[in-house]
Amino acid sequence: MNNLDSPGDEKIKMAWAVEVFFDGDCPLCRREIGCLRRCDRRGQIRFTNIAAKGFDANDLGVNYERLMEEIHGRLPDGRVIRGVEVFRRLYAAVGWSRLVAVTRWPGIAEVAELAYRVFARNRLRLTGRCTSACQVR
Repeated sequence: MNNLDSPGDEKIKMAWAVEVFFDGDCPLCRREIGCLRRCDRRGQIRFTNIAAKGFDANDLGVNYERLMEEIHGRLPDGRVIRGVEVFRRLYAAVGWSRLVAVTRWPGIAEVAELAYRVFARNRLRLTGRCTSACQVR
């Protein structure tokens, strides 16, 4: 048995409600994650920086480019979620259930999805990290 397989670890592994895969090199992402870290008083969120040295996207079964295209999360049962649903799970984990409920209302749900897709496609440009390959879409 190694240090990672001690009997109490199963409880630790299941203590989180959602894992978020975020771009730690993105200033907007860092700001949002910082807010969530401060609000996550019960330790419901597992934070994984995809820009960190040693991060391997293959462990998740999603390639790095896909992770950079939009936010991804993982639930304790291993299911991968992405886009607005990740934010819903994160906000619910910190107690913002009313906000989550609003994002599920007809009309608002569609606007939230569209707004996020536009943001995600333009995130690198909006944060000054765009290469010559970036363009407004």
